Amino acid sequence: MEIVLRKHLNLISQTEFGFERYLLTKLPWEQRLLGIKGARGVGKTTMFLQYIKKNYGVSPKALYISLDDLYFSENKLSHLVDNFVNKGGEHLFVDEVHKYPNWSVELKNIYDNYPKLKVAFTGSSLLEILNARADLSRRALVFELQGLSFREYLKFRHNIDLQLISLDELLTNHTQIALDINAKFKPLSFFESYLQSGYYPFYQDNLVFYYKQLQEIINMILEIELPLLRKTEVQMIFKIKQLLYIISQSVPFKPNVSKLANKIHVTRKTVMDTLVYLADAGILNMIYKDQFGISLLQKPEKIYLENTNFAFALSTNEPNIGNIRETFFLNQLSEQHRVTYHESADFTVNEKYIFEIGGKNKTKSQIKGLENAYIVQDDITFGVENTIPLWLFGMLY
Repeated sequence: MEIVLRKHLNLISQTEFGFERYLLTKLPWEQRLLGIKGARGVGKTTMFLQYIKKNYGVSPKALYISLDDLYFSENKLSHLVDNFVNKGGEHLFVDEVHKYPNWSVELKNIYDNYPKLKVAFTGSSLLEILNARADLSRRALVFELQGLSFREYLKFRHNIDLQLISLDELLTNHTQIALDINAKFKPLSFFESYLQSGYYPFYQDNLVFYYKQLQEIINMILEIELPLLRKTEVQMIFKIKQLLYIISQSVPFKPNVSKLANKIHVTRKTVMDTLVYLADAGILNMIYKDQFGISLLQKPEKIYLENTNFAFALSTNEPNIGNIRETFFLNQLSEQHRVTYHESADFTVNEKYIFEIGGKNKTKSQIKGLENAYIVQDDITFGVENTIPLWLFGMLY
């Protein structure tokens, strides 16, 4: 226990507050069992440490532990928790839970046996967290931490601090908002860099190394997690990599599932299952028709990579710019809003708003006669009426 406590205090002493992720002030930290899932490197650990330092300081009432620590190769989590509670501990922060065998059962037992203890946990394996839902049902409240928004990237990388904007506020007052921002700095001068390398906080001014890290994240999911957690056959992995490359190169990808199945010599069901697994793992974003319920069991209308940085990491050529624009829009909107397919335009948001995405010369022909419809244009500083600059949708979280 003393070893764990020393590591906790050392980490807390080194934690800074220059940049905070968007979920830090939004999460219900008083929840008895709170889960935070998110890809490797998006800032889950730092968020834990910032919350502890801000709310507990060095008080023994809070403790941070990481279950990938060698300490837990010889010591049980349950024993540490019992010791912590007996010494007055009230709030336990458990990082990298998926590295500990039967972690979900352990957390369930801790929840049941220590009714006054609050536990927050994180996991980088989205598939593993999904697997644990049955054990943690009705107990854990789980949130997902996305990568950096364009707004967060500006703060993290360039120390430019901008306020959050709600979608309704953006749609109502986008011209003035864009003019106010451009009076302070030129957001378009940073936007391309964000699309290429701004989504993950661990970028360190070396594109080759950064893209290698992203490729390793994807390879770990494909080569380890899919076979282990979804029983994906090893011979499918190369075919999945081919599919991801095709998506990264394509004009926004509209899948013909039967043709894909024939091309890679698998069943249609295998293709459908694989697409769902990749979406669950945070590699793909998929959109469906504007319907609820059983429609989600049908094939997706369009498939995108989860974020634009993936497209640049996976592609040997310059990714399709139309694909990049739509990937960015979907990624930024889907954090807080329901985004679905529209027959005439590109997206429907919250079953109410319609958006067509394009370059600065994009016309309004595809949204003519549609209510609550907007043109979203890349490479423009500000828009008027129902034409909105693409970069501005990076201010939503």
